[in-house]
Amino acid sequence: MNIAIYLCKCGGNVSDKIDFAALQSRFAGESLRFLDLNFPCSEDGQSTIEEDIRAHKPDRVIVVGCSPREHESTFRGVLSRAGMNPYLMQIVNVREHVAWVVADKVQATEKAALYLRAAIERVKLQEPLEKKLLDVNLSTLVIGAGPAGLRAALTLAEAGRKVILVEKNPIIGGLPVLYEEVFPNLECGPCVLEPLMAEVLQGPHAEHIELLTLSQVTEVLGFYGNFNVRIRREPRYVSTRTCIGCSMCLPACPASAPDAFTFGLSERKAIAFAFVGGLPNAPFIDPQSCIRLKNGQDCNICRASCPIENTINFDERPQELQRNVGAIVVAAGGGLYDCSALPQLGFGSIPNVVHSLQFERLLSSNGPSGGKLVTKDGSPAKRVAVVHCVGSLDACHKHYCSSVCCSYAFKFSHLIQKKEPAAEITHYFKALCLPGKHDHKLYTHALHDSRTKMVQYADLSQMKIRAAGAEAKGVEVRLADSQPSEYDMVVLCPAIVPGADAGKLGKLLDITADREGFFEERHGMVESSKTKVRGVYLAGTCRAPMNIQQATSEGAAAAGNILAALVEGRKLEIEPVVAWVDAERCSGCLCCVPVCPYKAIRHDPVKDVAEVNAVLCTGCGTCVASCPIEAIKGAHFTKAQIMAELKGVLA
Repeated sequence: MNIAIYLCKCGGNVSDKIDFAALQSRFAGESLRFLDLNFPCSEDGQSTIEEDIRAHKPDRVIVVGCSPREHESTFRGVLSRAGMNPYLMQIVNVREHVAWVVADKVQATEKAALYLRAAIERVKLQEPLEKKLLDVNLSTLVIGAGPAGLRAALTLAEAGRKVILVEKNPIIGGLPVLYEEVFPNLECGPCVLEPLMAEVLQGPHAEHIELLTLSQVTEVLGFYGNFNVRIRREPRYVSTRTCIGCSMCLPACPASAPDAFTFGLSERKAIAFAFVGGLPNAPFIDPQSCIRLKNGQDCNICRASCPIENTINFDERPQELQRNVGAIVVAAGGGLYDCSALPQLGFGSIPNVVHSLQFERLLSSNGPSGGKLVTKDGSPAKRVAVVHCVGSLDACHKHYCSSVCCSYAFKFSHLIQKKEPAAEITHYFKALCLPGKHDHKLYTHALHDSRTKMVQYADLSQMKIRAAGAEAKGVEVRLADSQPSEYDMVVLCPAIVPGADAGKLGKLLDITADREGFFEERHGMVESSKTKVRGVYLAGTCRAPMNIQQATSEGAAAAGNILAALVEGRKLEIEPVVAWVDAERCSGCLCCVPVCPYKAIRHDPVKDVAEVNAVLCTGCGTCVASCPIEAIKGAHFTKAQIMAELKGVLA
């Protein structure tokens, strides 16, 4: 077998440490042809190798130089241009593994010779492989219509891509549209997102976006470029196409229930808007509180009150929709840590102890109190305690910092004093985190405000909150052995956690979660918008706690990755270095399925064997090692090739 070996001097990085002449003499008499090059990876070096391959037509090629991580794709390209199968090449890493770590030149040359012998024995057994081409679907599914999902959907739509935007709530915008003002510049929350929401609903690119509210993904099959998705859409019972948002149907409704959008601080009618200003601007009917839908009573009051015929339809039924997409963006958002897990703080048992989202709604002009800062009995709250790090930085609860809590806690100071100028505020904090270039402004204002007090505590277990004052209307906060302080209201700032449906959604998409339950990135530093499942991308708080700016940036990043990967007219290249199953040997034990980190193996129920999805497989070999009867093979990393390489290096 004729093997061409190209030796890289690497500007002396290799040739000063390894004696190339002595190395070549070790293989005298074998059908090997050596060629020394200073920089084979340079344009001149690549051209020289390309011309040499065309002229001498070797059966195999070995490049002795640096890591294949650096230049394997480079030299595969050289072989392809020279008319040779690119998988008939092996790289020997003598720069990092030899020249940089072995000081003695004789020993370095000896080690390099062993590595080269291993490559020679291996490359003899390598076989030509061919990439496969696959047609792809350019549509994208975006799960979640918060800031991240909206930005991802709009970015894709602006490029002319079809987007299916799925939102489980009746309105879009996520949590920020519930806020009166957002940090750091105290802008109106709905106003910040309104241009983005308007573009998605009515802008020039809205025709490319199919918005499905009150909907959830129930099944995902297929693979990158060709996902088949099932979506369950719950009835709204009110047509968003014909409703004019006049509200005439609301006052007459006789049924009510706790309002999820005020987090239980008030009640809503069975037919109601999510909140004033929510988009789409149409009410929806809650079937769990509507006496017609829940109890079967012949109530028709809301429909009779509606001036637009057929806008309210009690005969709507859940829809099972099916969509085909090429990629998926998960922007499902997050939630708050359950404050009742810290019972000493009185959440759920003391009326005027609220968490941050409840407080946001209380301060909002479209909230339960019309924006007035009042306690449960309607009296003004003039003494307010804000407790930071509820469940955060705590080994017994959540060890991480949620990063945005301090910023919104100091925003609360501004809002409280805006509502009650004479209010006294106390911030109880464990540590402060104000990472942005603007976030410190609100903290600085609070720090120098004479009516604001800062109290640091070591551990939340030292804090006790109980009802106090006349008729137990006040709230007493005691820290360790210090004297208690009495307040009209206590606001808890809990850790940001994954959404309640994160686990279920992760199983549907076969994407992994980190130890805190957030969806796990392919690489947290350089590929944070990708998951380990090819074609599934992450954006926003479902990945980690973050603010609006970070979430929208991640939405744009996810869209950018999709636009770069799924290009019209371009087929998807399937890398041939993947695992494959010998169906004749496979017993269907499925030991390989749970160990695959990329969810590339499934059970074929017809043949009762394992089946590898080449689109998802990365050729890591985990399944090959796990198979008890060697029914799974790793292309380009066969057992024979690996054993030959081991024998060569141990010769």
